[in-house]
Amino acid sequence: MLITDDHMHLYKYKREKALEEFKKAGGTHVFLVTLLSKHYGIFPRKGDDFRQMFDAHIKLVEKANKIVKAYAVLGVHPAEITILGEKLGYKVAADIMKDALDIAGNYVEMGKAVAIKSGRPHYRVSEEVWRLSNEVMLHAFKVAKDVGCAVQLHTESFSRKSIEEIARIARKAGIKLYRVVKHFSPPAIDVFEEVGIFPSVIAMGDNVLKAAITGDRYTVETDYIDDPDRPGAVLGPKTVPKKVKELLKMGYSEDFVMKICKDNIEKIYGIDMD
Repeated sequence: MLITDDHMHLYKYKREKALEEFKKAGGTHVFLVTLLSKHYGIFPRKGDDFRQMFDAHIKLVEKANKIVKAYAVLGVHPAEITILGEKLGYKVAADIMKDALDIAGNYVEMGKAVAIKSGRPHYRVSEEVWRLSNEVMLHAFKVAKDVGCAVQLHTESFSRKSIEEIARIARKAGIKLYRVVKHFSPPAIDVFEEVGIFPSVIAMGDNVLKAAITGDRYTVETDYIDDPDRPGAVLGPKTVPKKVKELLKMGYSEDFVMKICKDNIEKIYGIDMD
């Protein structure tokens, strides 16, 4: 049986040991996602500067694959718009982010990653920054459509209005909506299915069970950050295997688990997990 964490970070706390814990708990597959540029000790002044970050992440994923099956998700955290913009100007920051997303798309084409990351700030920003962030996200959708990959999104808190707006932007780019993944989603499976975007449900509390009660069109994640200043945040690496096994104890079948941990993953990312 496969158990997949759809969104995890490795930084400088447990690093590969986190995956050992994940594996020991029953985890088999993981999507490792890049963090902010500052976590890699860089301050990008051009899109090409993100290559250092992407290359470091790919090396980490290569090491991770000695423990479990790991996939690389490369991209630009939407908070970069304010981090870079405060020093370089927001329009310049947006252009840098778009160039970096182009590069991330090239890595996908080379087979080094399976998806890119984008989104828009989860905190209050000016109208200008919001507009530019939506432009960057639109660009990410266009890149993903062109290279045939999925996009994981970091965005503001869930609301039907927000995901409908994101879906409209995605349709404008021409990307299939099931290839748009809302990271850190609540268990509002019915709403996501109606809109078309795929939810990656944060395995907090009884979210995974609540999602299962509604349907099987979702994936599961911890958003583990691996930060020594926030040990265990957002959720520990054992959480997804634990929550998935709880579904089995509640009477859900292995076929149900394979749906959320394999079939949905294969559809979203266009990969073969066997």
